[in-house]
Amino acid sequence: MHHTHDHTRDNTCRPPGSFELEMTDSASLGRVGLLHTAHGPVPTPVFCPVGTLATVKSLAPRDLVELGAPMILSNTYHLYLRPGSELIQRLGGLHAFMGWHGPILTDSGGFQVFSLEGLRNLDDDGVTFRSHIDGSEHRFTPEKVVEIQEQLGSDIAMVLDECARPLDHAYNVAAMRRTHLWAERCRNAHRRSDQALFGIIQGGTFEDLRRESARVLAGLDFPGYAIGGLSVGESKADMLRILDMLAPLLPEHKPRYLMGVGSPEDLVEGVARGIDIFDCVLPSRLGRNGAVFTPEGRMNLRNARYKEDPRPIQEGCTCYTCQHFSRAYLRHLIIGREMLGPRLNTTHNIHFLLDLMRRMRQAIRQGTFDELRQEFWERYQIADPAAREHNRARWNLNQRKRD
Repeated sequence: MHHTHDHTRDNTCRPPGSFELEMTDSASLGRVGLLHTAHGPVPTPVFCPVGTLATVKSLAPRDLVELGAPMILSNTYHLYLRPGSELIQRLGGLHAFMGWHGPILTDSGGFQVFSLEGLRNLDDDGVTFRSHIDGSEHRFTPEKVVEIQEQLGSDIAMVLDECARPLDHAYNVAAMRRTHLWAERCRNAHRRSDQALFGIIQGGTFEDLRRESARVLAGLDFPGYAIGGLSVGESKADMLRILDMLAPLLPEHKPRYLMGVGSPEDLVEGVARGIDIFDCVLPSRLGRNGAVFTPEGRMNLRNARYKEDPRPIQEGCTCYTCQHFSRAYLRHLIIGREMLGPRLNTTHNIHFLLDLMRRMRQAIRQGTFDELRQEFWERYQIADPAAREHNRARWNLNQRKRD
């Protein structure tokens, strides 16, 4: 089955990156919209599976089409190092190269360079780093990162930012200043009219810095705004506190993208705080390790209790994995290190998150998002009990405010 997204017709009059805000939830900041790209419209809020190296690990593009993934994410840093952005450009760009014809977002590599501590050297002009593959030396400047993403031909490109350790105020002040400098240089260097360039708000866990970053970047008038530097080691309570104050400061009619966040509970709470786009490696990373999402929380299929369990991962789930295979079989595949194991687990995990997003979009439209959120928290057990308690307390507080 060959399936291409032919949405080009609806896009003739809408510039790539333009965003239609369709409605906002009355009880939260949750919103439903449509993000236009050169490869078709993306319904928001949306979760993007991550295909770092031009592949969502273990899945073929056909699987992603069948799962209904509206947009996927790829990585500038990794593709620049291997196989090289010029090679991808010669072969027709990233969509043609990987055989995925839906929208693609590429991150700028700022976070990957940030995680190379000890292997990188930053200055106001850019960053020099050593490849994690062969130790060779490379230089990223804002202009270079824009050039690489233009060669890749992604639908949404990101500015180069500096992602700082979240709790170090002095470091965050310097990194934020540099991020703003670089955002402006990226904007000036960007040429591709079929690609939207998003700005990235930094500032760690500090409300004064986040406020300042939102103000400066909104002033540069990007088509969309990402929130970077969260989910990098701070507590969930800190992340939610920053999201609470940030969303109202961002331009209402521009999409908001929370980078690198994608556990089910973070999707629900992120949507409640006005976030439109999410991405995360979690569904495929967990799947490779034998962990799967259920409405009650994560299930570890390596557990001996599933050895003879004839049930699917999740009763009533419509994904291919749950329709055909038992927990016992999936456990057997993971224990035996069979390639099919990660593939089937990842299929279920991505289906689970995409289905959650679909249900949230529908609930916001129908005015029942609050009930969906409450129902989610009544069933879902998260790994971190402190975060769970914090959310429950917040939720109850909001309930009381409205009653």
